[in-house]
Amino acid sequence: MTRQLRVAVVGAGPAGIYAADILTKSELPEGFETVSVDLIEADPTPFGLIRYGVAPDHPRIKEIIKALHRVMSNEQIRFFGNVSFGSDLKLDQLHQFYDAVVFATGARHDRGLDLPGIDLEGSFGAADFVSWYDGHPEAPREWPFDPSVESVAVLGVGNVGLDVARILAKTADELLTTEIPDNVYRGLKQNHAKDVHVFARRGPAQVKFSPMELRELNHSPNIDVIVHPEGFEFDEGSEKALAEHKAQKLVVNVLLKYLDDHLEENLKDAPHRIHIHFCHNPVEILGLDGKVVGLKTEVTELDGTGNVRGTGEYVEWPVGAVYRAVGYYSDALPDIPFDAKAGVIPNDGGRVLTVDAAPLPGAYVTGWIKRGPVGLIGHTKSDAQQTITMLLEDAPSLPAPEHPEPEAVDRYLTERGLEYTTWDGWLKLDHHERHLGGAARERVKLVPREDMVRVSRA
Repeated sequence: MTRQLRVAVVGAGPAGIYAADILTKSELPEGFETVSVDLIEADPTPFGLIRYGVAPDHPRIKEIIKALHRVMSNEQIRFFGNVSFGSDLKLDQLHQFYDAVVFATGARHDRGLDLPGIDLEGSFGAADFVSWYDGHPEAPREWPFDPSVESVAVLGVGNVGLDVARILAKTADELLTTEIPDNVYRGLKQNHAKDVHVFARRGPAQVKFSPMELRELNHSPNIDVIVHPEGFEFDEGSEKALAEHKAQKLVVNVLLKYLDDHLEENLKDAPHRIHIHFCHNPVEILGLDGKVVGLKTEVTELDGTGNVRGTGEYVEWPVGAVYRAVGYYSDALPDIPFDAKAGVIPNDGGRVLTVDAAPLPGAYVTGWIKRGPVGLIGHTKSDAQQTITMLLEDAPSLPAPEHPEPEAVDRYLTERGLEYTTWDGWLKLDHHERHLGGAARERVKLVPREDMVRVSRA
């Protein structure tokens, strides 16, 4: 006798959607005729960091949503938005409806940075800033820009650091054609930063951003990109990294072009400047009367391995705000083991492990909550494949759910009075936001949760 394999995926970002897609396309083990997947998401909308973590002036990356749309249109996949794991649905309750649960909740918050002055007014986490300019419902409506601040610092040289630098350096009117919410446009009009300084602890061969992100810095007519020459004396470790990684060599080539363009006659004389500094390790955020007034860095030097050591030489930079872009960090989930140091759910290739290192029956993990906030979209797909392969291996031995019929979930959520959203609801919201954008703008994002829920459930 065969039956349907029922799987819940907690988190409807790319990792969760790819896991659902792979499940519906996989050969099922003996005893299962079909599979159905329910994506359960705390936000009222799908797509996770593609909607709330990608800068609004990145239309090419937003193209990923078109592919995710095609996946979500599969009748074997359902979407339940505005439903929080741990408060609205707990693990024991999910097992009443599903054979297995896959956690794909990603990483949304800033990784901590132990630096004197980190709590000063004017010291911000990049993840918080990204959530604000992308219109996440839990982000503050207004960003505390100080109009008197004309020079700011960004710590970290990953793609997020470049996004933050670019958004800070662009004018609000340049971004008005994108999908930024109205409150973000008004906030960016208050930003008077003219110089944005991006600091890297190591050299050009060790940066984490992609060539595309780096090239895009110079696309604005209002921005000059100035790469400072420190750190371009490559050591043996750096030369090895460039020889082994084509993308890293492309990044360095772009940086070298910027370095040449640094000559005064090659600059655009733009009103805003992004400065990229290598071999400067931030050691203290300087404050006065509780506010950021500067950043202190130690000059470093390459040590032959591609790493750096301090030189004992220090530089103080007069900046009025500091944005730390040193990585994302995942939230722990109720009743699920969590490795606080690594910021991941302990797992063996995707099977969630208990504190005794034993598999937690019917619980799996994929994406950043599995491996940490590293890698690109391609890594997310291969990561999901590994997890789903393990789930399918285990499926015949997992206890069958007490209420496997799909309508049991709808009934449970309705009886609890939860205003959940659906895929059809997302299509309504998507249409509504695009209509608000009119002919001039891609869309105007709704920000308040209650407004998104109201339109989705209309």
